[in-house]
Amino acid sequence: MSQNQQLEEALSRHPCYNRDAHREFARMHVPVAPRCNIQCNYCNRKYDCCNESRPGVTSEVLTPEQAAEKVAYVRERIPNLSVVGIAGPGDPLANEETFRTLELVSASAPDLTLCVSTNGLALPDCAERLYDLGVRFITVTMNACDPEVGARIYGSVIWDGKVLKGVEGASKLMERQTLGIRKCSELGMLVKVNIVMVPGINDSHIPDLVKYVKSNGAYIVNILPLIPVEGTPFADLRAPTPEERREMMDRCSLDARMMRHCRQCRADAIGLLGQDRSQEFVHFNGCGSGCGPQEPITVRTRDDSLFAVASSDGERVDSGFGNATVFRVYRMAGSAVEQVGEIRVDTSSPTAGGSHRAHIRAIVDSLGDCGNVVVREIGEMPSRMLADAGVKVLISDGPITDALSG
Repeated sequence: MSQNQQLEEALSRHPCYNRDAHREFARMHVPVAPRCNIQCNYCNRKYDCCNESRPGVTSEVLTPEQAAEKVAYVRERIPNLSVVGIAGPGDPLANEETFRTLELVSASAPDLTLCVSTNGLALPDCAERLYDLGVRFITVTMNACDPEVGARIYGSVIWDGKVLKGVEGASKLMERQTLGIRKCSELGMLVKVNIVMVPGINDSHIPDLVKYVKSNGAYIVNILPLIPVEGTPFADLRAPTPEERREMMDRCSLDARMMRHCRQCRADAIGLLGQDRSQEFVHFNGCGSGCGPQEPITVRTRDDSLFAVASSDGERVDSGFGNATVFRVYRMAGSAVEQVGEIRVDTSSPTAGGSHRAHIRAIVDSLGDCGNVVVREIGEMPSRMLADAGVKVLISDGPITDALSG
């Protein structure tokens, strides 16, 4: 089979590049790349965060060896897996672990398609290396081809040991993205360009950007809606409406092929697009001995009259489950409420990647007989752990008395 035929075969099985494939073939993102070389104004790289389904977050960060073992484990359970991608949680090309992972997966599963998503800053220097490792699909997130527009989107760009900001940083990033897209296209790789649509910032600029990336070799374009994220400069901006995004794609489809089925996947997404199964495999503990997932929490008998409330001051529910420093325990008997103790949380250990999972497990174990927890917010992974342990979750951000009486 010629290289062109091999690429066509891979394209027919790639759920992101081929709309017809996304209901039949699964993909898997391996989160091995935590470091990033730029700071976007819409991104908060809390890669140990489990409470959001969006790019840049993951329940764990794996070593290359763990990633390769997890691919083999998942493949046994999802036989229609066709693509293994690296999409963060930082920028893959800013992490040497990316290349080691690609090497290991390529050697152990040569029939799987390899895919990498990047901001493009390091792409010109890495394109040939990626190609030699078998990567034929590259996604570049490029949000502007005008440095003045880019300066409003990118907070900083780290280049040649310096931190570049404003127009200077955006100009360097755009230059490198353009060169990288051209180089990958010339090598015979298919390039998808992701554009984050930010109303009032780059939306009027997107049609020109689509023409620009197409002229430089992009195969397909994906226009994504902004996801406002707490703690970022764009936290208070609005997302485009579905109608605005659809109209933009319709307009730009005259100039480039549009991807219309994107689900803005997490950095550890597994399964069909729109049917993420990553939480089924979140307890995987690759150790080189085929041990597979860790054992789930053992369900114990819980006392439904006991409530563990995440409150630092004893007045209000003011903490999320994973960042709480103390849970105050209350017993309810009819309308009567009595504080009967408190649970102090050990915050001395790191809470990233696998350590975050261990931290959450330790909190769950510390709840004792409590049949309920009351928190301001909670992620998907802690929610699942608590459900497995027979603990009910109540969400509140008001006075403790209101939370318990409600």
